[in-house]
Amino acid sequence: MTEDATSQSYNIRPNYKQKFRPAVVSKEIHQILADRLTGVAYHPDTCSQWTREIADEIKNKLKVHVTMGEMRGEGVRMGARCFWDADTDNIAQDSFINASVNTTTLI
Repeated sequence: MTEDATSQSYNIRPNYKQKFRPAVVSKEIHQILADRLTGVAYHPDTCSQWTREIADEIKNKLKVHVTMGEMRGEGVRMGARCFWDADTDNIAQDSFINASVNTTTLI
């Protein structure tokens, strides 16, 4: 092996300054949801378009999952699974609820 090949190093996790900061991201999610959904009424025909547009707005550098449902006085439960590194991985989330729409965004 050449010296160049053996001297390369690969980082498999971010350093401390590059760790995911959920509090910062949650504020951004909240603002985007409020801007896009305030005063919006639920329409099943446009719901999938809204979730794609919201996800596209958020996901420049992040992995995002957006769910949207109609407010009808019913409860809802959600679950998510992923591989996790407890030292470096984290999650940010925010929800938006008005009289017609409930939306949850996870990053």
